[in-house]
Amino acid sequence: MIVHLLGVPMDLGSGRRGVDMGPSAIRIAGLATALRELGHTVVDEGDIGIKNMEELKVGDVHARYLAEIARASTVACRKVDRIMSRGHFPLVLGGDHSIAAGTVSGIAAFCRREGKKLGLLWVDAHGDINTPETSPSGNIHGMPVASLLGYGPGQLTGIGGRFPKVDPENIALVGIRSLDEGEKRRLKETGVQVHTMSDIDRHGIHRVMKKALARVTDGTDYVHVSFDLDAVDPTVAPGVGTPVKGGLDYREAHLIMELLHDSGVMTSLEMVEVNPILDQGNASAAFAVELVQSAFGKKIL
Repeated sequence: MIVHLLGVPMDLGSGRRGVDMGPSAIRIAGLATALRELGHTVVDEGDIGIKNMEELKVGDVHARYLAEIARASTVACRKVDRIMSRGHFPLVLGGDHSIAAGTVSGIAAFCRREGKKLGLLWVDAHGDINTPETSPSGNIHGMPVASLLGYGPGQLTGIGGRFPKVDPENIALVGIRSLDEGEKRRLKETGVQVHTMSDIDRHGIHRVMKKALARVTDGTDYVHVSFDLDAVDPTVAPGVGTPVKGGLDYREAHLIMELLHDSGVMTSLEMVEVNPILDQGNASAAFAVELVQSAFGKKIL
């Protein structure tokens, strides 16, 4: 497989600085070497240029730094679309989760041209389905799922074309443990499948992933996996954008990726919200690399 690494060093969508260094931290942790050892060809596309917070105006406090996030996401969208058009695998490194508006829109634009359908597996502590009207913080990293469904600012929903990027019936959220009231309402209204940490506690990650994979592959041709490292418990991955207690443990996170590899359905991947400032010896970035290895075929035996 030919894997293209694309860094999107975005921290404008989050409430805490540092995740802009995530792509560098993941590269330093040996991602390219790890993939090559598994037999894959790696092409590093470098990083998209993004303006610093200090150069910018906040703009609307309900959608902070919207203009620059939309601009950078549009660049990411085009690059991902081009990678998909070549029949290669985009592996996008974040940055905060606002970048998914660009990543997924690029894949969706490609799918639309080809007459294909996209499924989305979203592994995250948060629902990320806020809009400026429902967001308590105005941080856009809590809005990408909404924008991909067509809710929220036109600057985000229109990236890659003015159409809903994913059918809500082909989206599954896994690892959820922190939702705002507006997100709870929208999730019920849209019918997006949600698997909370309570569901994982009760039924086990294997059964939850079986349901999630059935959802994202139902009538779809491509499956994008968006993995926010804050889905993992802070005891395993302390260096993340928005740490929340009670997340996936070490083996649950790896099993998600192993099941994705075994299913053979994943056609693109992004790893986001690695924050080296909060990390201990780059351990969280190293864990992100381990998870990518599992998704690309590394086995225990």
